[in-house]
This record gives sequence, C-alpha cells and structure tokens, in this order.
Amino acid sequence: MQSTVRAHDLALRFKRGSVYGPLSFEAGTGLTVLCGPTGSGRTSLMLTLAGRMKPSEGTLEVLGHELPRRARRVQKRTGISGFHDIDTLEESVTVGAAIRERTAWISPWWAFIRSVDDTEVRRVCAPVFGGVPIPAADTVIWDLNEVQTVLLRAALAVMNEPSILFFDQVEQVHAPESRRILWQRLACVAAAGTSVIASATAPETEMWAELGIDPAVVVMTKAGMTPALPLNQETR
Repeated sequence: MQSTVRAHDLALRFKRGSVYGPLSFEAGTGLTVLCGPTGSGRTSLMLTLAGRMKPSEGTLEVLGHELPRRARRVQKRTGISGFHDIDTLEESVTVGAAIRERTAWISPWWAFIRSVDDTEVRRVCAPVFGGVPIPAADTVIWDLNEVQTVLLRAALAVMNEPSILFFDQVEQVHAPESRRILWQRLACVAAAGTSVIASATAPETEMWAELGIDPAVVVMTKAGMTPALPLNQETR
C-alpha cells in the first residue's frame, strides 16, 4: 500500500485532558474513512493530518513531509472541506462570488481576478459535482440544497489541485439519499487521482456496498485507533 499518511504514537493533549491519541496508523491513496464517535477528537486529528494543527507528541509524515516541521508544504498540497467555521460558506453571496474569492486566495497577489460566469462555474464544479446539477454563477448560496452546498465547498477546496482532500463530518448531510450522493462523489474524486480522507461517526457499510465503494476504514476510539483496512477485511 502506498502511504500518504504515516502516524506513530500521535497525540494531542491539553491541560484539561486528552483530545486524541496516542494513535499509530497509515492511510494510503484512494478513499479512506476515519470513523469515530462524537468526542473522539476526529476534527482535531483531521486538522493535524492536514498540517493545520500541531500535535503534542508522536511522529507524523504526510505526503513525505514531516509534520509539524513541514506544515507549510503540507498545507499547499492538501485541501480541507466540511469543517465547521473554517470553510463554511457565507449564505448571502453568490456561487460566482465564492469561486472568485477562492481564486483570489490561491492566486499570486499581482494576478487580475476576473468575474466568474457560468462557464467558469461549470469548469470548477464539474469534477466534484458529476451528475449533480451545477448552479448558475448568480445563484445565492442559501438557494442551494444540502448536496450542492457541500459539493461546492469540496469543489472550492480542490481548486488548487491538492494531493489529498480532507472532508470532515460526512454526517452533517442528514438525508440518507443526499449522503449517498456525497459518498459517491467523494469516491469519484478519489478515483480521479486526489486522495480523500473523510471522517464520519461510523462506517456506512450497507450504503457503500450498494454504491460499489470499498474504502479503507480507520476506526477511532478514545483508547486509540485500528489500522486502515479495506471494507472487506475484519478489523482486529
């Protein structure tokens, strides 16, 4: 298995107690699902893997770079989406405005940022949306349904062509049918060459089987973490 993430005895602790760890695991290319209940430190772990948060102890290597020492390099090669209060979209702006803002953020300071039309929206969104209807540039964010909203957030995160997309809390999409679409699209992004590490409260094995998805599953608990294994293998 080609590893994109290697962690050994990774932990994050504060004075009030442990957030996660110690954890030792590897994650490969393709789709990996990190599962853990509320309070297990999933979001903090995901941000640590993405180079946005420093662990207290242990060793971590992502895309061949040691963290936190090479955090800037990892940040440039990873995208984050689905994180509450980090990549949440302003509901009163348009889809075109959100894409233009993201373009300005990832472009050189001297670049001229053009207004975004429907053609540019389709170019940005098509790889993530697939068959999901792509909104027009002048569509206001609050008029999007929950699937379009989360897929737009993911599309914005991969505009700089990251090697890994971290998508937090798949369960924020409440409707089962909508979550089916999200899982399918994340799997397609991974199949197209961008590794995806998603977090969820628990494996959705029946849904994945119906979709023909066979991710590596990492089960996280307060006591630690099991290794990443394909869905058709037992976790020991």
